[in-house]
Amino acid sequence: ANAFTEIAFTEKVKSVQARMGSREAYARNAHEPVTVPVLGPNEIAFIEARDSFYQGTVGETGWPYVQHRGGPTGFLKVLDEHTIGYADFTGNRQYISVGNVIGDDRVSLFLMDYPNQVRLKIFGRARIIDEASDAELLGRLENPHYRARVERGIVIHIEGFDWNCPKYIKPRYTEEEVTQRIAEATAALVSSSTEGRVGKQVSAPIGSGELALVITGIRQMTSTIRAYELRSEDGHDLPLAEAGAHIEVPALLANGILVTRQYSLTTDVGRRNVYEIAVRCESGGRGGSQAIHDTWQLGTLLRASLPINHFPLHADSRPAVLIAGGIGITPIKAMAQALKQRKTPFELHYAAKSPAEMAYQESLAADFPSGYYTYFSRVPGHHRLQIADLLRHAADDAVFYVCGPAALIGSVLATANQLGIARERVQFESFN
Repeated sequence: ANAFTEIAFTEKVKSVQARMGSREAYARNAHEPVTVPVLGPNEIAFIEARDSFYQGTVGETGWPYVQHRGGPTGFLKVLDEHTIGYADFTGNRQYISVGNVIGDDRVSLFLMDYPNQVRLKIFGRARIIDEASDAELLGRLENPHYRARVERGIVIHIEGFDWNCPKYIKPRYTEEEVTQRIAEATAALVSSSTEGRVGKQVSAPIGSGELALVITGIRQMTSTIRAYELRSEDGHDLPLAEAGAHIEVPALLANGILVTRQYSLTTDVGRRNVYEIAVRCESGGRGGSQAIHDTWQLGTLLRASLPINHFPLHADSRPAVLIAGGIGITPIKAMAQALKQRKTPFELHYAAKSPAEMAYQESLAADFPSGYYTYFSRVPGHHRLQIADLLRHAADDAVFYVCGPAALIGSVLATANQLGIARERVQFESFN
């Protein structure tokens, strides 16, 4: 990389390095002759795998200008071991980079691989070509399968390059990369589970429902609540589930008895590739939630019911008031997402003993910056949920949805009756 450092390490840069204690390490190879930079197999493969990069130029005023360039994977092409180039597509027609290159051919490129936390820095000298000046070379830079209009070509002779350390590069993934990784992980989990059953005599899928699911994700959201991500065992789309729907899932108790439990789907409406449920482990319950926490693992195969909905949203444009207590947030979360998509006015009121016991708290606060209210019964200085005030100040035609402990549901029903709110405007769900 000494061709790169010969350009980058100016006298002022060296003085800062000396003051900060890094000059000695960098100076060890300073006496060696500067070699002509040559792209090797690693650099070539890295460059050709990129679908974007950042390019810096310098204008006549001396100000640097950084531009993002993007296109199909491989649009930045390696022409030979000293030269790269790309087709310059029509943009906002400011032509700042093009004008800068005409006045000063020096450019600096940053090529990023966010998932693998790798970056390649390149210094080069750029020249502009078009049909009139070099039609053959411009043809090499074009991509016949990409429909953006090519205005010119940029050819860069490399003066130096350097691989940069991964520190502070935050991994980021494109939608295609996320989809591919999920598909690969799901296939691997199913394969692993199948191999385990064959080689180790692991039991067959749990349950007898008509929906074949595999657990592909588990998140611990609170000390007692886990979210389980469920996908189709064969990788196909799942049946569409409306907000408020639930599924019946199997749980194998410690005594070997197979039971089913009902859990609301918290997934955003319209998502067909995944379901999500949240299960609170009830230490004094009937054992179903404890069995789920104890036995469900990544790759576990389940036979669950198709979505069932006894708690549907109203179809008209009346505003909604959503009230959740504790784990009752699960159907309410999906309802809030659906109302937001429909652009129907709503308020979301979520009560719990403390913030530490609230599932989805951070995502709810981020998704609903307005109209989302929280209440804590055991946090000094915080307001408790006042049902009467909430119902009294709601719109005259509002529809109320409540899910949570029996005491919360009973209070809402009793208060609504006292205030003369029609019973059909108050919907609730409670699993027993």
